[in-house]
Order: sequence, then C-alpha cells, then structure tokens
Amino acid sequence: MNSMNRYALPFVLFASFASTPVGLAAEPTRPNVVVIMADDLGYGDVGCYGGRAIPTPRLDRMAAEGLRMTRSYAPASTCTPTRYAVMTGEYPWRPRDRETSILDGDAPLAIEPGRPTLPQVLSDNGYRTELVGKWHLGIGDGQNAVDFNQHVGPGPLEVGFRSAFYIPATVDRVPCVFIDGHAVAGLDPSDPLRISYLRRVGGVAVGDTNTPPLKYPGDKQHSNAIVNGISRIGYMAGGEAAWWVDEDITDTLLAKSRKVIETDSDEPYFLMLGLHDPHVPHAPHPRFVGKSNAGIRGDSIVQLDWLVGAVLDAIDKSPGAENTLVLFTSDNGPTVFDGYDDGSVQANGDHTPAGPLRGSKYLVYEGGCRVPTLVRWRGRVTPGVSDAFFTLTDLLPSLATLAGVEALPEGVGQDAIDLADCLVDADAESTRESAILQGIGNRLAVVTRDWKYVPKNADGAPPTDIGRGADPLDKRFVDRKSYEDALFDLPSDESESSNAIESHPEVARRLRKLYEEARRASKP
Repeated sequence: MNSMNRYALPFVLFASFASTPVGLAAEPTRPNVVVIMADDLGYGDVGCYGGRAIPTPRLDRMAAEGLRMTRSYAPASTCTPTRYAVMTGEYPWRPRDRETSILDGDAPLAIEPGRPTLPQVLSDNGYRTELVGKWHLGIGDGQNAVDFNQHVGPGPLEVGFRSAFYIPATVDRVPCVFIDGHAVAGLDPSDPLRISYLRRVGGVAVGDTNTPPLKYPGDKQHSNAIVNGISRIGYMAGGEAAWWVDEDITDTLLAKSRKVIETDSDEPYFLMLGLHDPHVPHAPHPRFVGKSNAGIRGDSIVQLDWLVGAVLDAIDKSPGAENTLVLFTSDNGPTVFDGYDDGSVQANGDHTPAGPLRGSKYLVYEGGCRVPTLVRWRGRVTPGVSDAFFTLTDLLPSLATLAGVEALPEGVGQDAIDLADCLVDADAESTRESAILQGIGNRLAVVTRDWKYVPKNADGAPPTDIGRGADPLDKRFVDRKSYEDALFDLPSDESESSNAIESHPEVARRLRKLYEEARRASKP
C-alpha cells in the first residue's frame, strides 16, 4: 500500500489535480526555480503589505516587479509542520509514524527517505536541486543517535536534494553548526562535537549562570549552552572550529546561494533558500544594527531584506536571469518575544508585525498562518496583486507544472492543488475551496475563501508540541485557548474580531463537519 495514501480523508474537497492549467507544462524552456522562505516573518513586517516601521525596499521592489499574494497561507503556524507540507504536499498532522512538530536539532528525519518530494520530483525531471539555509525537518533514522562527527544522515540528500548546506534546526537550538552534505562543515576531527538535549555535556557555560556575559538573557527554555554569547536550547561542547557566528550567517547563506546561481550547467536549478531571520536569537550583522524603527528584531528584517535583494541581484547578473522564477514567503506568522529579553518588545513601539490580522506564530488565527508571498518571473508574471486562495502546501504540484513536469508520481501531494496559474497571473481564480490550518496543541481550524471556523478548545490539555523545555503557561501559548466555537466572515472581518456563528449557523455546521473529518484523521 502506498504510504502516502494511508491517512486519506473521506472527502475530496481539499485537493484535486483536475485543475492543472492547460499549456503551462508545455513551456519549451524550463525555468530555474528559487524558493526563499523567511522564518517567523509577519504579514505586516513588509512595506508592500503595509508595514512602515521597517524598511524593506528590496522586497517591495520584488512585489512591484511581480505578483503580491494577499490570501496565501502557511498550513501551520510553526516552522517544522509548514516545511513538511511544502516538501510533501501533505498536511503535517497526517503522519502518525513520524514526528512533524517543532523538532530538536538531533530529531529523526520527518520524511521517509526515498519518498517523492518537491525537490525529488524536480530532480527526477532534470533539475539540480540544492538546499541552502534552514532545514528543520530532522536528521537520522530514529534508531541510532546522530553522531555529528561521522556520517550525518539520513537528511536532505535522502529526500530529493542533490546538495545541501544547511542549518539543522532553528538558530536557537544546538548544534550551532552548518551541515555540508553528510558532514559538519569545518569540523576539526581532533575536537569532536557532542550535543544533548537531556543533560549538560562538556564544560561549555550555560545561560542560567550568565557566565560568560550574555548578549541578552533567555528564558528557562533558552538557558542551556552559550554559543557566541547567546544561550541556546540544548547543550553542546567540542567542535568549536565549526561553530557559527550568528552575525555572519546571512553572508554565509548569500555566498552559498551565489554559488548555486552562478554554476555553469546545462540543467536548470531548484534552490530552496531557508532564511534564519527574523527567528530568535536576533543577531544582525553590525552593518544592519539601528537600521529600523523596531529594535533588533526590525534590524534582522532589514538584514533579511538585504539578503533577498542580493540574491535577486545575483540572479539578474546570471545568464538565466530572464527565465528564473523566484518565490518569497514565510513559514508562519510573527512573534516579537520568543524566549529572549533582547529589547524587541520595548523597541517594537506601535509596529504591528501581523498587520491588521489577529494572532501570531503558534496560533491558527490569520496572523499566525496568512503569510506574505511574492512571485517574480520576468516575462511570465505580469506585475499585480492577487487575492487567490493559496496555501504553501500547493507549491509541490504548482511549481512542478511551471517546471514542465508532465505528471506527478501516483499519490504525491494528496492535500495539494495545482494552482500554477495563480503564481503567474494576478487575475487567475483559485480552485481551492478550503484548507486546514494547524496551530500548537495539534489544534486545527478550517479556512475557506470567505470563512474561518475555529473550534473551542479551552478544555484541552496543555500543548506538548511547542518545543522542548517551553513553558505551556507562557502567554504565547495560553492565547491558543478559545472558549466558544467561532466563525469569522473574512472579507468583512479579516481581523477576526466578530463571531458570526449565530447569524450563519449553516456555514458553521458545514465547516464543523470538515473539521471533524480532519480531526479523525489527525494524530491523537
């Protein structure tokens, strides 16, 4: 039995490949494809989406030169689940035999090796598939502990990428090193690297002792090994030659991305560039410090914007400039405080990272899942604004079509819809009718073109999928609770401030049925 069909829902509303745009797969020249995914960037953090406190001229230029999507959703309000859905075209709450919540840096690979994924589909159709930056989908087989001094895997190379230079998890989690293929980059064999999420290893100072002095303090979760003056989640020791310097990560990602773009090859390339900004810890390079009106978090977004611009510049100087599709988005919505007292809350002022939307990272409200999404492809994308209903789960079939893939392997992307036309035409209509959004506590909500249904969950147990060591009583997570079923009329109430369930009970019943069917198919 095909493992990708094991958990199929008893309804077909969420996905259909019957909407494949006619003619798009017949393009004679396959484009290069670049997907740039920010980490915790909000709908209101970007100038072209209404942000004013943080200058983002390069993203604004990308929007002016291409398509700006206003109804694009991450399928989850946290990182690992969204990345799983992008890779597989499957909702992250479906698999029961693999962990897809916020993963530790040594957690097992969340995707079965050999399974058709977005990069694998493109690789099978003649693409160089390359990963640079954040991964956060696990490493290892789950049977044996990952030895970072030996062969590091299975990982990205076993699920479709031909090359990978990556950050294993989030930058606030150990190990604070880059992985190059199957090995830690720059590791000195005479100084082996050790990590643990359960106990202290070696003599590396930890955050709760504040020795050596910290750049800023972290909460209990972020008070383990100190690397580069910042305390992290988890412990590590040894391998110091390979430790990254946070302020230099952006320049490293740019150098590796340029190498992909500038490589002379007869094959088109697919570059997945996972940015680390503006996820905590905020540590922008000194040249970006003070460049925003929103403190160190805002400065990190200025740094992100510069990196996107530099990647676009590299593309524009390359031979394939006119035939390169670039899609920029974020894995979930924003949060200002996420474990470190770095002054971001105080400096944020009246800036609203989610713009007019309710909620933030971790939550199923619009602010947690509706994300900025820009597409640029010179000569193919006519500049404009699209309100097409789109989810990042749809990237697999949509990008495959634009890359000239004539047919996907059977069973791939069961929750995805081919919306390739929506990525190139601002006037194209989406055939997606609904989507399931996931928040912490394995909380699900249903969103359609016009409505959002959020079931009550105040009686539920504290969430366990918030990352090792996080306090479930923290306000970031307590806000997930709702004490009544809620229905929101999104066209007239995008801030989700007025519960319309009494005036539209028939809509609530219909969406409740979809929710219950999804709930039965999800992890317990």
